[in-house]
Amino acid sequence: MFTGIVEEIGEVTTLNTASPDGGTTLTITLPPTSTLLSDCHLGDSIAINGVCLTVTTFLPQSFTVGIAPETLRLTNLGSLTPSSRVNLERAVRADTRMGGHFVQGHVDTTATILSKIPDGNAITFRLAPKNKDVLRYVVYKGFIALDGASLTVTKVNDEEGWWEVMLIAYTQEKIVTAAKGVGETVNVEVDMTAKYVEKSIQGYLAGMMEDGQGFPWLQKMVEKIVAQGFS
Repeated sequence: MFTGIVEEIGEVTTLNTASPDGGTTLTITLPPTSTLLSDCHLGDSIAINGVCLTVTTFLPQSFTVGIAPETLRLTNLGSLTPSSRVNLERAVRADTRMGGHFVQGHVDTTATILSKIPDGNAITFRLAPKNKDVLRYVVYKGFIALDGASLTVTKVNDEEGWWEVMLIAYTQEKIVTAAKGVGETVNVEVDMTAKYVEKSIQGYLAGMMEDGQGFPWLQKMVEKIVAQGFS
């Protein structure tokens, strides 16, 4: 579990798609002053651009993770190259303040940056998801994690298939997303609360149908609309 508050920006040293075990490994180098790995242990989870990955080896200022094929298919990690900068966050501890929102590090899809519009010292990003189905979980003023950073949705257009977020000046200095240009992609994780609500409602409605109770509230609503129409 993560909070979506980026702790550090690291730099890709290597992305090895032909590691000895047949998988893909990613090595990240940290700034000389970083203390991100001060309490690190093998097997710890670190979010890299919003993707929860497991530390397999580490030194004081660098670490390596393994990337599964499914992760490469769902995220933009495969497009990283040496010198690419990435957002980093350690898994949350029980005594950590929840500064953002609950982020799992399980990317739902990627989104393409459609535009970047300055607004004072802030920047409004408009993004279109690769998988349009996630739009049903994106709501005005709701949470969303982009490249692992917890951000607030400022506008949504379901018909055209995009949403917007605003990056204030402080955030622009703390996450790599601010430096990305139109046409580049970000990893997207929607608020998992919306998924639980959706599944609960689906289960409730399915149970009503199985019990033969139907939807009396829906019937009354339709009857009211019809009556208003005839009047």
